[in-house]
Amino acid sequence: MKFNAKQLQQMSNVAKSYALGAVLAAHSGHVGIILDAAEMMTVIFANHLRGGIDRFVLSAGHGSALLYSVLKLSGYKIGNLNTFRKYGGLPGHPELCIDGVDATTGPLGQGIGNAVGFALSQKIRKINARTYCVCSDGDLMEGVSFESLSFAGRMNLNNLIVLWDDNKLSIDGVAQTDVDVNARMRSMGFNVMSVRGNDVSALEHALERAEKSTRPVFIQCKNILGRDSSLANKSAAHGFALTDTEMMELMSKYAGREGVALWNIVAKRQSAKKNKSVSVLPRVKIPKTPEYISSRELSGIYLDLLMRGGADLITGSADLADNTRVKTSVSKDIAPDNFNGNYINYGVREHGMAAIMNGMAADGLRVVGSTFLAFSDYMRPSIRIAALSKIPVIYVFSHDSICVGEDGSTHQPVEQLASLRLIPNLMVYRPCNMNEVAYAWRTAIGDNEHPSAIILSRQKFKQINNPADSKFERGGYIIYPAKSGYAKTTLIATGAEVPLAVEIASRFKNVQVVSMLNLDVFREQDESYKKQILRGCVIVIEASSPSPWFEFADAVIGIDKFGASGDSNTLYREYGFDVDKIIKEIKRYIR
Repeated sequence: MKFNAKQLQQMSNVAKSYALGAVLAAHSGHVGIILDAAEMMTVIFANHLRGGIDRFVLSAGHGSALLYSVLKLSGYKIGNLNTFRKYGGLPGHPELCIDGVDATTGPLGQGIGNAVGFALSQKIRKINARTYCVCSDGDLMEGVSFESLSFAGRMNLNNLIVLWDDNKLSIDGVAQTDVDVNARMRSMGFNVMSVRGNDVSALEHALERAEKSTRPVFIQCKNILGRDSSLANKSAAHGFALTDTEMMELMSKYAGREGVALWNIVAKRQSAKKNKSVSVLPRVKIPKTPEYISSRELSGIYLDLLMRGGADLITGSADLADNTRVKTSVSKDIAPDNFNGNYINYGVREHGMAAIMNGMAADGLRVVGSTFLAFSDYMRPSIRIAALSKIPVIYVFSHDSICVGEDGSTHQPVEQLASLRLIPNLMVYRPCNMNEVAYAWRTAIGDNEHPSAIILSRQKFKQINNPADSKFERGGYIIYPAKSGYAKTTLIATGAEVPLAVEIASRFKNVQVVSMLNLDVFREQDESYKKQILRGCVIVIEASSPSPWFEFADAVIGIDKFGASGDSNTLYREYGFDVDKIIKEIKRYIR
């Protein structure tokens, strides 16, 4: 059944009352959006959203109390609203771990990208489903939102419906949105509508039209921030600024048994189960490789074998597929008129790509996105959200050091590798050969709890064979034992620096090399294993910021300044990655 205007208003009022109670119990939160967006969310949840089939994203995550209120009334098992913003209770912004919450949204704009990802996933999976997204003025000021929306327009995602809570205010006063947001949305291929945000009849009519649209839809909902309160239409209404007395008066005004009874009807509806992110992991024989080859080439070769073997991955790139090698011999482009493919060209939209992938992965697809390591900075907020949400997205970051060469310091990552390792729950792999590349890919695809970043070189380097007992699963292992059989010095290296470390160790009798494929995994190993492989003086060699390594190392040969233009061999040598220079340095520590 569909509820009529009178019923929808009663339900909306109850949602406001519950949400205000949660904020009052916390003495913290955002009141303004509760009072101006409740009608929007009520109409969606009561008359349109099919639980477990359609998706809803509150990109304006500061309105979490309103979302929790609507979810509670809709029958989701989210616990007591009075735990809002309290330790162990409902988090201050929506998180994926909460029943009924489809996406973790905090930093503004992220949710819009997630919604685009959900809508794209629904198209790829060929299901008759829609994605609804409520966004704020703040969302539309963030660049990631327009990266994502322009992509949605190009892909003609007509199952995407975005509702804009247009109250023209933000924390610092007048919202600094575009002079004409609607014109911009039309230019990006959206069907644009405009209604009053508290007019449930107009909202209902707009959503009915939107669901029949042949283009993605953007609905401007003209609102008054903090409607009905003493701070109505004032930026102060954004946060927790009303007195307790006024809050309780508003709660009493909006409370009503009729509204609760109507929500109970919604709560009794059956919801379909959500999709889980899983992937086929075919058995692939590790191929032989040339003596000198880049790790991006190794990755491309192995990914091609996986895809030809049946791995159901959706790969993609921010306009760098030839460089990152994520487009394989069986890749087929996903296009506006054909969603049957397995490859996405996101265009030059790194941040949008990452936010969209979070939505796709949360919807059940296994996705891979790629760009240069230096540009991972553009993606960082979305990578952080993926790690926080335990979404198993895979990132391929090539061109991993100053050996990018002639493009110069702007394209040469120095601090990015260390920065990614600082993100909790993100698995960072920097492989040195085909065996490690294969292990990184297989582990990342089979991991359902962590996003993974595979860090790859542009330059070719010598391949080092693995001992038979290589313990990849430990994160770090001895790839080159000391000649004497007992090491007094340990060189730790990753990726392209492993063969350099091996060449240096070969000049000594008591020096061994540890390949550190994944620092976080190694950190979790027991102390006996760490002592077993980190013998004597420990020196790290990595063409990156040295900061993460001092937990284990006595010395680090790294890079703590920006790169320069020049060929990779010259840069490597000039920045200290030279056998003779490093041997002299090592001798200072092992006398």
